[in-house]
Amino acid sequence: MWWFRMAIYTILVLACQSVGTILGRLYYDKGGKSKWMATLVQPAGFPILIPFLFLSTTQNKTPTNNDYQTKSPSPLTLASIYAFLGVFLAAECVMYSIGLLYLPVSTYSLICASQLGFNAAFSRFLNSQKFTAPIVNSLVLLTISSALLVFHADSSGSTKASKGKYIIGFSCTIGASAGFALMLSMTQLFFGRIIRRATFRVMLDLIIYQSLVATGAIVVGLFASGEWKGLKKEMDELKLGKVSYVMTLAWTAISWQVFSIGAVGLIFEVSSLFSNVISTVGLPIVSVLAVFIFHDRMDGVKVVAMVLAIWGFASYVYHHYLEDLKSESRRGNAN
Repeated sequence: MWWFRMAIYTILVLACQSVGTILGRLYYDKGGKSKWMATLVQPAGFPILIPFLFLSTTQNKTPTNNDYQTKSPSPLTLASIYAFLGVFLAAECVMYSIGLLYLPVSTYSLICASQLGFNAAFSRFLNSQKFTAPIVNSLVLLTISSALLVFHADSSGSTKASKGKYIIGFSCTIGASAGFALMLSMTQLFFGRIIRRATFRVMLDLIIYQSLVATGAIVVGLFASGEWKGLKKEMDELKLGKVSYVMTLAWTAISWQVFSIGAVGLIFEVSSLFSNVISTVGLPIVSVLAVFIFHDRMDGVKVVAMVLAIWGFASYVYHHYLEDLKSESRRGNAN
């Protein structure tokens, strides 16, 4: 059943990442103005996962390596982990929202591909990930892909940002990508060395509690900024109508929570780096969808950046192909 779980988690990551990103841009495109509301919906959908807590069981243990043990950490330790990851998630969501506000969706998605490079670097220090020639090649290609977009201020399609706002959006998206990569690596570290259990119930606990903390922190920001005062007017003036306003936010929230299940599930089954690889695969999908939905311009610079990003991803996959061959060879020699 391992391959079946992997397939399900992969589909959840690819589908829900695309839906969440497109709906997030649609909110801004149709008249939404609140950065804090766009941020809030990213972790606020966690209540839909609570019923699954009563359906889950701890009998289905799926350890990702031999380091996992059955001994549970103290409640204080778990609370500290959830609080830390929750605050980190809130900051990451804020940066993603600003980036999506000021950048075309296609550009935003291509820049997010840099998260794979960040994750490889963080995994090297936190999760003892080995650096090989294909990994280094992947990092270089992804870095060049993002660098091409630094001076490419595209104001067509899904946004009309100035040069200054473009730079802000670019910087926030790079920061959010680095934060996402670091969070995945820290999640793998916490599960491997502290929590030491890999069950569906533990995965739900992590997603729900860290999302609860993140939601609380973002709500504070929403009220402190004063943006909550304009939400009623924003709903009335949205081009798609009130019902569509609510449905857009609701489905955005649901999409990101289901995405979280897929991403954390892939960390359980393989590693944080593999989870990020699958997430990176979906980014070109979002870029292509943005061309048809928001009429983003896919010019030469973006095409080159996309090719380099896909090339970097392929280089990373090739690394794992070589590692699998070595593992099979070692098993054959041992037998």
